[in-house]
Amino acid sequence: MASFRIDRTSEDILRELTAILRTVKDPRVTAAMLSIVRVEVTNDMSYAKVYVSAMEGLDAAKSAVKGLASAQGYIRHSLGAALKLRHVPELRFIPDDSIAYSAGIAKTLHDLERAEKQKAGRESGGQAEEEPGNE
Repeated sequence: MASFRIDRTSEDILRELTAILRTVKDPRVTAAMLSIVRVEVTNDMSYAKVYVSAMEGLDAAKSAVKGLASAQGYIRHSLGAALKLRHVPELRFIPDDSIAYSAGIAKTLHDLERAEKQKAGRESGGQAEEEPGNE
């Protein structure tokens, strides 16, 4: 039963932190397109690891984490007001590169698909006309 409560609290924290991120005024945070990937709360709910990823890559995420760490007081206060928790966990922000990694995989798959279409067009001897604008 305790595991269910921790999982639910983690999801609630993730949802509220996503909304609170939009109100943080630190330029290190607002400069990057950030996403909170996941939140892990300890069993006693005293600490929460918040994994932050940036579309621009790991360096932007590291810079944003420094900004989030300096705004931690504001973030915890806003989180406590939104969730009505008896004890708001101390937040540990950790940079993550999962968004940039996923974007790289999507680009590689798109390039492979494009190469496969070009190869199929050459093998058919140019009989099949390619659609305009799809290169």
